[in-house]
Amino acid sequence: MNIEPKLLHSELLGQQDNHIHWLSDKVGIHHDMVKAYQEMQAAAKKQNIDLHIASGWRGFERQLKIWNNKFLAVTSVKSIEGKIIDMTQFSDHEKIKTILTFSALPGASRHHWGTDIDVYAPNLLSDKERLQLEPWEYSKIGPFAQLNDWLKHNSQCYGFYFPYDCYRGGIAHEPWHLSYAPLAEKYQQQLTVDLLADTIKKSTIEGKLTVLHHLDEIYQNYIININQR
Repeated sequence: MNIEPKLLHSELLGQQDNHIHWLSDKVGIHHDMVKAYQEMQAAAKKQNIDLHIASGWRGFERQLKIWNNKFLAVTSVKSIEGKIIDMTQFSDHEKIKTILTFSALPGASRHHWGTDIDVYAPNLLSDKERLQLEPWEYSKIGPFAQLNDWLKHNSQCYGFYFPYDCYRGGIAHEPWHLSYAPLAEKYQQQLTVDLLADTIKKSTIEGKLTVLHHLDEIYQNYIININQR
């Protein structure tokens, strides 16, 4: 029986980036994924799709800032229907579930691994359009319809898949989010509730006690509740 070697906890949790290859000053991906991504990018280019990464590796501190700003209503939060929510009227538990629909728990983001990317094609946007990373952009009437169709038919040839291919009652549908299966599945298997609990306890996350109380629920509904290919 093959047993996967233990990954560094700091890699799992987004606390270091030694495993990351930087494509630019702001965009990094796992160094073992570079070849597959570049091959997919080249294939898309032949179909006049200029595949780019809007977001690749994201560290723990960055995810923590996103979380805390949403929890404290510094940053606006939308419902699954796309409407702005007044977070000040919610209990801590309600805030947590609302945030988790679109943003991962710090320490549990797949972007920590460098295996997951948010993609778009700038050449498919008109001069007046600006990337928003919203589902309608990837629909049949959206600017990225061609990109979405191409990825659905071709991304698996390069090892990629859509972890959030539909809404399952946890994380919202994210048609822009691709995961590199050969690596991501190894990280997923080693991310445990106990490891997350220890990390959350040591963090400055807003709603800490409520997060810890509901961590099993969060793990089931918002971390492993994904497309299993």
